[in-house]
Amino acid sequence: MIRFSIGAQRLASGLITGAVLLVLAATPSHAAAKIQRLVSPGGIEAWFVQDATVPLIAMEYAFSGGAAQDPSGKSGVGNLVAGLLDEGSGELDSKTFHERLERRAIELSFSSTRDYFRGSLRMLKDNKDEAFGLLNLALTSPRFDAADVERIRAQVLSGLRRDTTNPTSLASRKFLEVAFGDHPYGRQANGTLDSVPKIDVSDMKDYVRRVIAKDNLRIAVVGDVDADTLGKLLDKTFGGLPAKASLTQVTEVEATKPPQRAFVPLDVPQTVVTFGGPGIRRHDPNFMAAYVVNHILGGGGMSSRLYREVREKRGLAYSVYQSLLWMDRSALFIGNTGTRADRAGETVDAIEKEVRRMAEEGPTQMELDEAKSYLKGSQMLALDTSSKLAQALLQYQLDKLPIDYIEKRNAIVDAVTLDDAKKAAQKLWGQGLLTVVVGRAPQAAAQPAAAPPKAN
Repeated sequence: MIRFSIGAQRLASGLITGAVLLVLAATPSHAAAKIQRLVSPGGIEAWFVQDATVPLIAMEYAFSGGAAQDPSGKSGVGNLVAGLLDEGSGELDSKTFHERLERRAIELSFSSTRDYFRGSLRMLKDNKDEAFGLLNLALTSPRFDAADVERIRAQVLSGLRRDTTNPTSLASRKFLEVAFGDHPYGRQANGTLDSVPKIDVSDMKDYVRRVIAKDNLRIAVVGDVDADTLGKLLDKTFGGLPAKASLTQVTEVEATKPPQRAFVPLDVPQTVVTFGGPGIRRHDPNFMAAYVVNHILGGGGMSSRLYREVREKRGLAYSVYQSLLWMDRSALFIGNTGTRADRAGETVDAIEKEVRRMAEEGPTQMELDEAKSYLKGSQMLALDTSSKLAQALLQYQLDKLPIDYIEKRNAIVDAVTLDDAKKAAQKLWGQGLLTVVVGRAPQAAAQPAAAPPKAN
């Protein structure tokens, strides 16, 4: 069974990687598969691909809400709910529930992202009735038994305590604070050492009541099941949920205007640099131009400008990357690297110089052509499993893209002109960067890290 790792969310890695993969993975390896819009007898809608290649079914689903619905002062409620929904439901305690999952090799997980409460279900075709039944129990009858709540809370707090000495975690946290201030997007999805102890069962039950409903539900299913059978399973699983969610309104927000720089002291030899700024929303007509030019600057791995300048030419870091990140109410570009403490200033300068050059000059025609060719040609390897295709189809729905987006996507990439790319580069990077540096103070950077005290 795949379990949700509560403390593992990282803005600069998990969210970015997910966003990048879902954009890159626009053409499934089984490209001829037809995406159907299925509506169950009870009115539950899903995007569906019937695929009998292997006897598996993968379902991804999401409820609008996510960590942005955590009450003020109690960030981490949705994260705790995600950790507890499969810790016993109805008449099944935690041990019995997990035994049922493991006996049938059913994979069930939940997560609370910035805008969505998401779930994943994967099973063998022959175990579909039990799998969907257990999911229904988890969503409609969570127990929140005291012992389970405290065990999961302890896991969350343990992860948060580890984060206090993790420079990447500290940089991500500080970057969100700088970018969004006291807006819900400025909070940590997994909560804080202050907020998590304050969360009680009534907070979690209220979150479930407000967020888990039919009107804010999106579903994608890929696998060996016919439409009629799937429709009945969806009704069995989701049909009994409340008709309407009761969400708190999340306001639109623009990330803080660059340039700004923040420093978080931490006595470690490796300094982490997180940088970014206001991005381009997913529904913006210039989004694809921004995506292509970002690939050239920092999203193309070893072929990107930042990699060449920071790693290959100067040897300042092992890796450096940058990606677009979009939410329902805002957007960012964000990047990350790590370097030796005594070379942090040089690294930041190199990044800022290359970002500024891209903003002023834009890419070359050759860079644009190569990026477009890569983005169109690399997709066939990206979605090689039912689960990956289901994840992508769900994301297309959340991004409000048309059901035939897969077929249109390469033409959209092709349509990006050099002028489009230059305008997108100026819009993204013309103001400079928000930069967060976590490590040793500049005056201490040339000194070795303090030795640990000797045991008596």
